[in-house]
Amino acid sequence: MKGFREKAGASKCFSKSTPDTPNRSLASVGSEPGSSESKSSKGSLLSSLFNSAFSVFETYSESSASEKKAVHNKSNGWTAAVKRLVTAGSMRRIHERVLGPSRTGISSSTSDIWLLGVCHKIAQDEALGDAAGNNGLAEFNQDFSSRILISYRKGFDPIGDSKITSDVGWGCMLRSSQMLVAQALLFHRLGRPWRKPLQKPFDREYVEILHLFGDSETSPFSIHNLLQAGKAYGLAAGSWVGPYAMCRSWEALARCQRAETGLGCQSLPMAIYVVSGDEDGERGGAPVVCIDDASRHCSVFSKGQADWTPILLLVPLVLGLEKVNPRYIPTLRLTFTFPQSLGIVGGKPGASTYIVGVQEESAIYLDPHDVQPVINIGKDDLEADTSTYHSDVIRHIHLDSIDPSLAIGFYCRDKDDFDDFCARASKLAEESNGAPLFTVTQTHKKPVNHSDVLGETGGVPEDDSLGVMSMNDAVGNAHEDDWQLL
Repeated sequence: MKGFREKAGASKCFSKSTPDTPNRSLASVGSEPGSSESKSSKGSLLSSLFNSAFSVFETYSESSASEKKAVHNKSNGWTAAVKRLVTAGSMRRIHERVLGPSRTGISSSTSDIWLLGVCHKIAQDEALGDAAGNNGLAEFNQDFSSRILISYRKGFDPIGDSKITSDVGWGCMLRSSQMLVAQALLFHRLGRPWRKPLQKPFDREYVEILHLFGDSETSPFSIHNLLQAGKAYGLAAGSWVGPYAMCRSWEALARCQRAETGLGCQSLPMAIYVVSGDEDGERGGAPVVCIDDASRHCSVFSKGQADWTPILLLVPLVLGLEKVNPRYIPTLRLTFTFPQSLGIVGGKPGASTYIVGVQEESAIYLDPHDVQPVINIGKDDLEADTSTYHSDVIRHIHLDSIDPSLAIGFYCRDKDDFDDFCARASKLAEESNGAPLFTVTQTHKKPVNHSDVLGETGGVPEDDSLGVMSMNDAVGNAHEDDWQLL
């Protein structure tokens, strides 16, 4: 199938060294940007883009000798202009070509909007543009714009030994996963009802969370440290990565940081449980949430000091071949009704997004593809400019348009919350007409190697498929992926 080959090797801890998109009215009826989708290939799009860019220089190189001096004086200006073209608007057009048609704003539907476990009811007069009768739409807008957006950045310190100072064109899966983890931290430290304040100073907890995702090695969850932690899973600067390898990389990063710090000083104050296949292995059937395994993860996280801790569940899935099998869409949509919902990391091949909500058959998402200058917020800077970490531009695509390779996230604050999640997940599986996204069991039916379950070795089967693509592959050539095919 088309997808991303995912493979993971033994994970080792590492040592650390010391708006392009204009705002639009959210109440407006969604409109499709640009003309209808071109029939040309992705390769043709890239070729025409760069050919047109470099033709600027070719034209000037053919100037007569008497004009060369003037051309030389202009060259810096042209270079800057082309750079802006390639790294800003053109990246948006490439993204839209890969991701397919998307819309902005709220549709005219009066159906409920589910946003990370919260239902927003839209009255008919609001859908028609009159918000006087009800404040459901305003509440949704405030909720959506309070979610943390993490997008492409340019101008950060080089990653490792490379000269790469931007993740434009390859880092969208990493950024999407950062957004999911950032929401988990928001829910844990500030609660689901939290909304971004309109005035400064900001909440210290909020600023500290943003600091964790800065683009430098000093920020625990930076793209630099994620890539370092994920080396065993094939992560590398300049390469695209799939959802499974991304989930395992977060598990590895949390494990390494836990080994370096005390229990009370952990940047991610929760256990991570990557939910994999059933008792017959990761290639058979739906993933299984094993309650005993979750309990062991909590015990390891707390170093035996607690029976249960907050826990982040990551469920990587492949739900079809070239597109999501339609039988999974109803259950996929219902996961957003769970109070524990953290949304979905997914999109189209080579163009990951962070899906935070649904309305009818539409998926509402935050888009990491806008390119912004690097910013590193100090954890004590309560007056910081945090505008680039939020967006009020609502984008949505049809659920059957997303790539079948994706990962779902859930955050459970305590044992009661986890039990509620398990009850909802079991009910969802029972009502899935034989097509569950995942199932729940108390214990494995066959003996398992619990060192692997707990991630102490990070080992996985040798023939697991690798979730890494080169930048060219991310745009054009898809590879087969037979991991966890449901």
